[in-house]
Amino acid sequence: MSIKSSINPPVFFSSVFLIALMVFVGAVWPTQAQTVFKSAQSWFELKAGWLYILGVAVFLIFIIFVMMSRFGDIKLGPDHAEPDYSYKSWIAMLFSAGMGIGLMFFGVAEPVMHYLAPPDATPASIQAAKDAMKITFFHWGVHAWAIYAVVALSLAYFSYRHKLPLLPRSALYPLIGERIYGPIGHAVDTFAVLGTMFGVATSLGFGVLQVNSGLNYLLGVPVNTYIQVGLIIAISLIATVSVFSGLDKGVKRLSELNLGLAVLLLIFVLIFGPTVELLQAFVQNTGSYLSDIVGKTFNLYAYEQKNDWIGGWTLLYWGWWISWSPFVGTFIARVSRGRTIREFLVGVLFVPAAFTFLWMTVFGNTAIDAIMNHGATYLSEAVSSDVSVALFVFFEHMPLSNVLSTIALCLVVTFFVTSSDSGSLVIDNLTSGGDHNAPVWQRVFWALLQGVVASVLLLAGGLQALQTVAIASALPFLLVMLLMCFGLYKALKDDWLKINSVQSHNTSVQFTKTDVNWEDHIDVLVSHPSQKDAQDFLDNVATPALTKVCESFISKEIPAEVLNFENRIRFVIANEEYDDFAYGLRIRAFTIINPIESEVDGGETEYYRVEVFLEHGGQHYDVMGFNQDQILADVVTQYEKYLHYLHLTNSEYVGDEINA
Repeated sequence: MSIKSSINPPVFFSSVFLIALMVFVGAVWPTQAQTVFKSAQSWFELKAGWLYILGVAVFLIFIIFVMMSRFGDIKLGPDHAEPDYSYKSWIAMLFSAGMGIGLMFFGVAEPVMHYLAPPDATPASIQAAKDAMKITFFHWGVHAWAIYAVVALSLAYFSYRHKLPLLPRSALYPLIGERIYGPIGHAVDTFAVLGTMFGVATSLGFGVLQVNSGLNYLLGVPVNTYIQVGLIIAISLIATVSVFSGLDKGVKRLSELNLGLAVLLLIFVLIFGPTVELLQAFVQNTGSYLSDIVGKTFNLYAYEQKNDWIGGWTLLYWGWWISWSPFVGTFIARVSRGRTIREFLVGVLFVPAAFTFLWMTVFGNTAIDAIMNHGATYLSEAVSSDVSVALFVFFEHMPLSNVLSTIALCLVVTFFVTSSDSGSLVIDNLTSGGDHNAPVWQRVFWALLQGVVASVLLLAGGLQALQTVAIASALPFLLVMLLMCFGLYKALKDDWLKINSVQSHNTSVQFTKTDVNWEDHIDVLVSHPSQKDAQDFLDNVATPALTKVCESFISKEIPAEVLNFENRIRFVIANEEYDDFAYGLRIRAFTIINPIESEVDGGETEYYRVEVFLEHGGQHYDVMGFNQDQILADVVTQYEKYLHYLHLTNSEYVGDEINA
């Protein structure tokens, strides 16, 4: 494929230019850039902190509403679509892309930091321990995943359901229509590229600090910038190899490896830690989190004015999750085709959050217990002095500490590799206009550029500045996400109206002048037609019927056409303002379940149906055995339902006043 046909120039070149400009500023003037960006972030936190808190609350409420409403039955794709990945692979990829690396970095550190310096309790007290776990759960719980879910659901729905590109711009289609393909759309996608690049690059840069600390702890490798740059290069090269393998092999297999190693580490700490106390704490922590969730969701410390604490923790996390949402949301959407919205939201919102709660309890409560009851002051000192080494110091409290540290180090590396290669896939998707089959060189280019950005800024001391600007940039994207919620609600409401009109509006047309002997109908139901039988029916019955109805519409000056494809036929009436009316018939193969029936059919293991497909997907009913009149009646019935949908969408009753 040529370069011109695989990139979207306005997004690709704008992104490269702005990334280069930001890296130049961060490398040449790191201190000044950090000061400017930090001032901007502080201003946002002080003046617009309420908007962050309110916005995230809206996202969570909106996602739960969609999940529990009738919209939850709609599929992310045509009605007949099946999931592309198994539950195991899907959950593994959600977990790895979403916040797997954060659990390694903060699983021990954050609970201990809140225990030592709580906002509302005496430091290092029992109440401080309880509050530490509630705060940690709050920061890493369903709010974070609701932020990701807003972007992911919007992208997946408009891409798989409405055949728009898998790009953030598509979420604005209900609001600005075809203008998503213009400057507004280019700007939204470019912003998403910058957020993804800077988020992954800064995480890569800060993450190698933990890898370097682990190598120093295990092997005595020096802790310095040059070692860290070497680690970035090595991780980027491994990610490049994974990128070559693609989504189904590289990212999927590494994600499954990550989840397996994480579960192994979790089980070991659970068994050799205070097991019973940890299980008790998990139940109590979860209950405390749920009981306080409303109060914490809207808590701004408006009366106590603890701006430093909330700005350094809650608002910082909300900004970080929002700045990462274009990356994580696009990746989640990429791997979620074929699931219902309810299934998708349960999986995205609750499954990773539940694992995160267990992880934080096992590591966080074990660390707090070691400090409270076993005199492990060395652990609190390590957390206070260097967060990157906290996990490895924590393992000193466990048997086989070197083995656990080695597993943890491998897990940190593989998490970074999956973040890098999934980030490359997302950026490539954004800059190629949603082309899933873009050349491999583009994915490799972005994977290597992530490593270059992280290395340059690490050497220049500009990583902190870049992280700050990434978080500060969350405010404008928060406003975009609010628009996404509004546009998604509008589209889902219209989609449900269409589905409901098709399912509930009945007519008698289908049952007139189509008499069929009931015994003949039983013969059709119990038979197992071959592929040849289905093709003969399509050629000799269905095609003439659809051609006849097409000619009838054309004679009434309604533009219609019949399209023939291999194993299927499609009758279409175009509509410039709404979805086309499409009535298709497609041959589908199914396995014969009853082995006795298989023997009767001459040993065949498959039978074939000719099923109806409308514009929004398969309808799961078979017309094999229908005569031409029945097919004509079915087409007319579906067209009547389509008109009923248009009527419900656009009708505004105007009554005539009747004078007595």
